Amino acid sequence: MVIKGLKCYGIKRGKTGVGIAVIKGRIFAAYTRNKIKAAPVLFNQQNLGEEVCGIIVNSGNANAYTGSKGIENARKIAEFLAKKLGCGIDKIAVASTGVIGRQLNVEEIISLAEEVLKNLGEDMDSLKAFAESIMTTDRFPKFSIRDFNGVRIVGVAKGAGMISPNMATMLAFIFTNAKIEGMREVFKEAVDLSFNRLIVDGDTSTNDTVFLVTTEEKEVEKEIFREKLLEVFLELAEMIAKDGEGATKVMWIDIRGAKNDEDAMKVARAVASSLLVKTAIFGNDPNFGRIIAAIGYSSAQVDEEISLEIESEKGSVKIVDKGEILEIEKAREIMNSDRIIIRIDLHKGNGKAYAIGCDLTPDYVELNSKYTT
Repeated sequence: MVIKGLKCYGIKRGKTGVGIAVIKGRIFAAYTRNKIKAAPVLFNQQNLGEEVCGIIVNSGNANAYTGSKGIENARKIAEFLAKKLGCGIDKIAVASTGVIGRQLNVEEIISLAEEVLKNLGEDMDSLKAFAESIMTTDRFPKFSIRDFNGVRIVGVAKGAGMISPNMATMLAFIFTNAKIEGMREVFKEAVDLSFNRLIVDGDTSTNDTVFLVTTEEKEVEKEIFREKLLEVFLELAEMIAKDGEGATKVMWIDIRGAKNDEDAMKVARAVASSLLVKTAIFGNDPNFGRIIAAIGYSSAQVDEEISLEIESEKGSVKIVDKGEILEIEKAREIMNSDRIIIRIDLHKGNGKAYAIGCDLTPDYVELNSKYTT
């Protein structure tokens, strides 16, 4: 059993997939900050209450930029599942991912949903089927599970492109049996410290959604739950970076010594978003000047007294120490790894932050040039 009270399954036919999770509990949600929000996001914001009995997700069509008809189609799908589960539509959450600007084929989605409902299960195979059904350009399904003190947290995510730190197209579904005070605040913090630190290509999707559902069956110490929940969120975020469209490497940007945390975050995002930095990472090129340039245009308070270090499982090397250029060639070998950490000290104060990203490869252009064909 994945988690008591959760049944799920999913089916993929060509580019169209449908996944359903049936679980009764309290639901917490975070949505995209894109000003043009997809119909399912708008529907949830207008209709979803504090309790849920089911979630239905489709892939292949984002149901975004589809106007009032798109919202009505989201409602039809919610009404379908509500009727099947015997609850109101205010207890049904919907999500979509795929191509923007095309109306949903509601009949096709409902037909697939009928099949999904016949195969709902409580094991890992069912959870995997759910995860696979919502994949688009993803290369692998993404799971993260933590067990502690009688509590279980199960996380599923999809995402590979259109990922930027504005509730970084990604969807995530977190299920738990934990009961704590202040769950909403803990959930929001976990989103901010994980998916909001994630950058693949700098594009913020119209559909980004994270749901956390808890059955509240097991009381647990708040700080322990906070720690484990963040572990799940960070693991899923790194999986999305690893699966970035065309990506071959994950990179963490670790900032220390900023004037404040806000400045640190500006620098982390600037470096993680830089196309020149991302291509250098792909080519194992220790072109530290690209990193320095990104730091300089980040709008944070900086000067040339910067320290820069590159780290991987192959070791670490300091390239720049308070503005003095040191070892460079050794960095090539260290960068030849699928997980890179760029450590930057600005020597301005105690501010710190991090961002999670990936390299940029020719495959990203190839994949996205043919996305709708």
